[in-house]
Amino acid sequence: MLSEWVGGCSGIHTINACIKYLFKQGLVHVPAFEFRKLPKIDRKNEDVRRATFSNSEYDAIVKHMRSYSARKANNLDDKAYKLRMLMRHWILVAANSGLRPGEQRQLRWRDVTIERHAVEGNEHTLARIRIRKEITKVRLSRQFLCRGGTYFERWRKIQQPSSSDDFVFSVDGKEELSKRTFNAHFHKIVDGAGLIDVKQRGIVPYSLRHFMITQRVLSGLSYSDVAEMCGTSSPQVENTYNHLNDERRLTSAVASYVRTKDGLVIPVLSSRSYIKL
Repeated sequence: MLSEWVGGCSGIHTINACIKYLFKQGLVHVPAFEFRKLPKIDRKNEDVRRATFSNSEYDAIVKHMRSYSARKANNLDDKAYKLRMLMRHWILVAANSGLRPGEQRQLRWRDVTIERHAVEGNEHTLARIRIRKEITKVRLSRQFLCRGGTYFERWRKIQQPSSSDDFVFSVDGKEELSKRTFNAHFHKIVDGAGLIDVKQRGIVPYSLRHFMITQRVLSGLSYSDVAEMCGTSSPQVENTYNHLNDERRLTSAVASYVRTKDGLVIPVLSSRSYIKL
């Protein structure tokens, strides 16, 4: 009888309600069970961590894309060459801009302006991207600067758009790249780069956005700065990417400095380049 009651119950509270009833009826000798609470696991946060490229994985993707888009080595005709170069530049831009796939798919050349800025003696080619409210899921327009202006310039020379209204990520500028075509090439590139457990980890095109946000947060940008670039809220970035907190704490713990003869204190942190061609 007990097994019949418990078998039909679901949840700790329901099971104990059954036990209390049976105890009152004199059918069991304990008034309730004590259940040990299991530690809470933030599945969403863990899923995001697993679905994000590591730096070495991204480097492998960038390296493989060079051979993937090589015209002569792959005996590609003009259309196939353009499509593979489109995919190459899509991935490079996505990893630098953090655009949502839907936003990037609908981006037009009039939405992008290339700017050159001198920072600490070095010239940076940046892209000013304007996201129209009708192409983003949050229905709010935004504008931001990001790295990767050279990728837009290089792709424009290959695509040769006839109008500022042409789609940026399109073979001919007129037809929007289909999700099916994009996903097929994306997974070919990821597989060719030697990434493992891709399906189990949930590696998808959106992983490029995860990668960009991860890189920007670890580069020292505030959650609000990253949120403004990516068209989301600061709490959303902090809650979704709080697995990065331990890495930031480690950085703080091992931070050091050197003192020059002139009495200047110069912070010393290990660093690596954010993006590679």
